Amino acid sequence: MRIATERLLLRDFVTDDWPDVLAYQRDPRYLQFYPWADRTEAEVRRFVKLFVDQQTERPRRNFQFAITFPDGGQVIGNIGIRRKPENDWEADIGYELAPEYWGRGYATEAALAIVDFGFRELGLHRISSWCIADNAASARVLERVGLRPEGRLRENEHFKGRWWDTLLYGLLESEWRTSATSR
Repeated sequence: MRIATERLLLRDFVTDDWPDVLAYQRDPRYLQFYPWADRTEAEVRRFVKLFVDQQTERPRRNFQFAITFPDGGQVIGNIGIRRKPENDWEADIGYELAPEYWGRGYATEAALAIVDFGFRELGLHRISSWCIADNAASARVLERVGLRPEGRLRENEHFKGRWWDTLLYGLLESEWRTSATSR
């Protein structure tokens, strides 16, 4: 499966994508808001294999895409939309991007495409997401694509020797439809 945007190609993962993923997941800037202190080849191979295996689900409930440029080169991140296990009308999104591509609007562009895919193709009623509260750039991406703040969970994540707050976001299909017509 592929989704093309103005500057990006979101495509299903293949097993040979792991070296690109390992390269950015080892970057200290990337690791800042994740529980890992480092990533190993074996961990990242399993990470990518999970996404490849999810492609065979019938019906497919998890769509995790490699973010690349249209020339099909290097994987610069990934983005996914995952239906909730208990229903077919709600899903959550998540994304990550290699730090050298931060600040260029790529995460926002990919997230807009995945939200559109969720409402147009999957027929969702609601899309949600969350991020570490200290990760202001990720919160900005969620807000730019139309997700609205729904709450803050105080000290609900613990890693790297400290407690972290998380921010909760959501978007209803009716809100997306209104904002999509204004774009």
